[in-house]
Amino acid sequence: MADSGSQSADLHIPFGAEPLPGLVSAFLIHADGVVEELDVDQPIHSSSGEFLWLHFNLANAPACMRLRAVPGIPPEAIQLLVAKIDHQQLDTSENCVFGVIADLTRALGGIAEQVGLLHFVMTDGFLITGRRGALNAVDAARQALRSGQRVSSVAGLFELIAEHVAAAIDHLADRLAVDMDKIEERILDGATAVERQKLGALRRTTVRTHRQLAGLHTLFQRAEERGLNDLPKPLRIEAERLSLRLEGLDHEIEALRERARVLQEEVSAQLAEETNRHLRALTIVTIMFLPPTLIAGFFGMNLKGLPFAESDFGFWSGVSGGLISSVAVYAYLRWLGIR
Repeated sequence: MADSGSQSADLHIPFGAEPLPGLVSAFLIHADGVVEELDVDQPIHSSSGEFLWLHFNLANAPACMRLRAVPGIPPEAIQLLVAKIDHQQLDTSENCVFGVIADLTRALGGIAEQVGLLHFVMTDGFLITGRRGALNAVDAARQALRSGQRVSSVAGLFELIAEHVAAAIDHLADRLAVDMDKIEERILDGATAVERQKLGALRRTTVRTHRQLAGLHTLFQRAEERGLNDLPKPLRIEAERLSLRLEGLDHEIEALRERARVLQEEVSAQLAEETNRHLRALTIVTIMFLPPTLIAGFFGMNLKGLPFAESDFGFWSGVSGGLISSVAVYAYLRWLGIR
């Protein structure tokens, strides 16, 4: 790896004389924190005292090839930046922080419940991020910068993105809580069959969100334990603050997951009770029809010597016997307290 001085010089050279393929957005942050949005169709330049935020579409193959040629980045960081992985990571080298963090995806209607991954590499001269699908935190951070928010360092810019990740999960937790309140009201009203599927989908969302949120919290917790003081000041992430924020959100999601589990148990209990009522009614009806069935079977033997075989009222005698036996069984069940 090159020494700190030569690497710092490399970081501020132009990224090339041609526009960067797959570049979704680009921002130049000046030394005073003022943010300037750059044209992605033009070559990207920066000067000493400034740093860049370049956001790429990693589904673009030429973009991945170009990122492999960015100077001043360790090979392991480049590999993690362009690789297709399904888990979160956070690593550091002498003058570089890189990894993959989870974020909620973004749809036309706003924040979606699906989870995507944001790949990133940051040095004291730039923050490069990449994704394979639209992510909420990146879009929110871009809007904040366009609205005039200032950032003082690369670490501050990364923390801004991480804060929007937490804010999106917080918003999702509020929305899940409202949906759960509505489901709970309907369950108490007895509409269990209608809400059962919705409750299952809601619980799946809490489980997936908890899984990603717990992983992200663990990343920052480990970074805090390893210590970031050996890194240059622009790269020192406030891991403790982010870890505490994520831990609080994780507890909130955990509470929602537990509440969803309890509601599912309530739904199961109500469905079991309803099934028992149906079985009870079916059993009573079956018992009431047993004596008439016995009588009908008895007179249907078609043998000589059967009672009422020669009587003009034989049929009605059999019918009356069946009805009387059913009424007698019903009266006996009522006397036993079975209704």
